[in-house]
This record gives sequence, structure tokens and C-alpha cells, in this order.
Amino acid sequence: MPRRGPTLPAQNLEHFNTAPADEAHHALLTCLHSPRWAHRITAHRPYPDLPALLAAADEATYDLGPADLAEALQAESLPALPEDTYVAAHTALSAAHAAYESRFGHVFVICLDDVPPDETLDRLLAAIRSRLTNDPEEERLVTAEELRHLARGRLIHSLRGAGLHRCAASPRGATSHNAAAPGR
Repeated sequence: MPRRGPTLPAQNLEHFNTAPADEAHHALLTCLHSPRWAHRITAHRPYPDLPALLAAADEATYDLGPADLAEALQAESLPALPEDTYVAAHTALSAAHAAYESRFGHVFVICLDDVPPDETLDRLLAAIRSRLTNDPEEERLVTAEELRHLARGRLIHSLRGAGLHRCAASPRGATSHNAAAPGR
């Protein structure tokens, strides 16, 4: 049986394919704050279907260089915790984030799209503690992969919404004219 991927209303992809280039570019920046990434995806329109668009987004993410990744990471914010998270957890997470940023020089990013809210804190703490043991090159690869997952999820969410709107859980300071942050 063929594996089914994400779907979206055909008119949303059509709107993305036919939107003015600057509108598409700005919308993409809300998914990943990399002008190079957004330009590449915009320039290769039209896409016949969502899998083709997602494949292009993945490929564009894989091709980002260190400067592009650094630019995207500057716009990312810390993953949000559930509202009922206790103060001690925020303190522990703040300390873990500080240690991570001190070691690697950028914010910790992780895609938590498939994690139930009651597991968010545990997953965050486990991941950050685990990744603190990575060497810088290994962590660069893991971070790039997490950014790819975040961008993909935000792109799907944006297109499902009704065309080109801000992506949910958009990056810090994201507007329809600038963007980038982690997700949940």
C-alpha cells in the first residue's frame, strides 16, 4: 500500500504557485528565516503537488551553508513550554539552554510537532542534555536537520491554513515581512 504524506487543499497550493514572488518569499521566511532558502523555493514555482514542494524545501535546506544556517538560527526562539509547567522546570530548562548556547553559540532548536504537550518538557530536557555531548560538527548537522523539520512543518501548516499566512509557531519576530523560530 503506498504511503500517504501530508495533504492540503489544491487551491492553497495554487495560490502559493501564483502569488507574487515577494509575497511567496515573505511567507516562506516565516517558516525559516533564510532568504536564500525562501528565494530558491520561490524561484522554482510552480510545484505540481505538496510532495514536490516539500522535496524542494528539503533540498533547499540541505544546501544551506554555515552562514545561511547561522542567519536562520539568529531568528529562532526557544521552544515554548506548556502553560502549566512549574517554575523549577523553567529554571532547569533556562540553565540547560544557557549551557547549550555557551557551548554552540546559538539557540537550541528542536521540532516537537509530534510530541504530546504533557511530554514536551521531558523531551526538551532529554534532547538538550543529550545534544550537549555532541561535538560542534555533529551538533551542526543535528541542528540543520531540526531546522529542516521545523521549516517543513511550518510550511505545511501555512499552506493548510488558506494560502500564504504566517506559519504557526513562527520564528521570533516573524511577520509577513520577516521571520524564523522553532516549533510546537
